[in-house]
Amino acid sequence: MKRFLPIVCLVFLTQGLIAQIEQDKALHFLGGNLYGLAGAGIAKQISDGNRWWTFVGAIGGSALVGVGKEALDSSQRPNGWDNNDLLATILGGATVGFTIDIFTDHKKKKRKREGSLTVKNDNEKFEQLERLEALLKANTSPSLTALSVPSELLVLE
Repeated sequence: MKRFLPIVCLVFLTQGLIAQIEQDKALHFLGGNLYGLAGAGIAKQISDGNRWWTFVGAIGGSALVGVGKEALDSSQRPNGWDNNDLLATILGGATVGFTIDIFTDHKKKKRKREGSLTVKNDNEKFEQLERLEALLKANTSPSLTALSVPSELLVLE
């Protein structure tokens, strides 16, 4: 009961605050969330999970859509450009960027990424040395093409 009463009070207090926000601003915030999520996803793929670029992608995606929407509104409506709508859209993207950053385990990914790169680089160097050794045993001069071909496809007798 001690936990229930503060939650009920909080719900009743927030109902009054929600009524103060215009419907248009809430829709801009939701649009900023959606396009910020898309921008963050694209930036995360391009930057291989870099947390700062993911956040910039979320802000950039929402800002791009917000500016486009306000430019369209300024050409169609008599009241035109509304900076508060643009701010609501960008805040939606910022919210998504913060949420993704909070729920992403950066330490685990960093350890995993560092370990996998070391093994991958060592395997590639080992394969290149094997190819070079095979070419030298065959008494042929190694070329860049022969060294880049996988050892399974390289026929040496």
